[in-house]
Amino acid sequence: MGDAQADRCVPPTGFTASLTLFSAAAMAFLAVFALALSLATGRLADRWGSELARSSTIRISAPEGQLAAQTEAALRVLETTSGVASARALGHDEQRDLLEPWFGPDLPLDTLPIPQLIEVVEAEDGFDPDGLRLRLAAEVPGAVLDDHTRWRRPLVEAATRLRTLGLFSILIIGGATAAMITLAANAALAANAQVISVLRLVGARDRYIAQAFVRRFTLRALIGAGVGVVIAAVAILLLPAAQDAGGFLTGLGFQGLQWLWLFVIPPLAAAVAFAATQAAAVKTLKDMP
Repeated sequence: MGDAQADRCVPPTGFTASLTLFSAAAMAFLAVFALALSLATGRLADRWGSELARSSTIRISAPEGQLAAQTEAALRVLETTSGVASARALGHDEQRDLLEPWFGPDLPLDTLPIPQLIEVVEAEDGFDPDGLRLRLAAEVPGAVLDDHTRWRRPLVEAATRLRTLGLFSILIIGGATAAMITLAANAALAANAQVISVLRLVGARDRYIAQAFVRRFTLRALIGAGVGVVIAAVAILLLPAAQDAGGFLTGLGFQGLQWLWLFVIPPLAAAVAFAATQAAAVKTLKDMP
């Protein structure tokens, strides 16, 4: 961090102090929410994907007189299939509940040719979907197996893209922080051009002068980012708790050890400020006569 006494050689830099503190706090606040959104969306997609991966559905379409027989035949096939933990045919009320959001509560199931659904729960080792399809095609011609692959794949892709977007947003926030601190450092160096000239006349080296500005802006960024992280953490704690009906909108935040990521943001902001101020100070001092 350099010599603490070097700060006394350079007078306060006025508005740049407030600008640095505010910029670091605002960027840290946004970084916390970008990270929280990325983690929450990833958790939701993982949960949905795991739930769909453990269950499959068999749809049986057959004439009314053959539907019950084909359902029993499908259940017998599932009983002898390795990797199937349990299987059961859904009742009329359960199928009505599934269709009610789409067709309303007055759907006449008794008068419509609704297929029979069988819920299949996989064991830990799982089953061979291709082999089960072949057995069903041979023994239950009206049965169609849906292992939810088409539902899992979009969820995995969406989770990957959202996580990438979250990381990209954090990189943009870091770049914006570096740009604003660089502007503030250049303004501070320009405002103290005469002081720097006097320090050079009394024998101060450019490295010593630069350390004064680097230390000052690094500490301001660290303090500002810490304040922004605290405000963001309080805001996240005030959000509604996770609920299945609300999805990730009610589960935005951190869980368990994920809260430790908040302690990483202020040091990262300080590192960005250190690098940005160091580069600005070296360039500005080099260009000064």
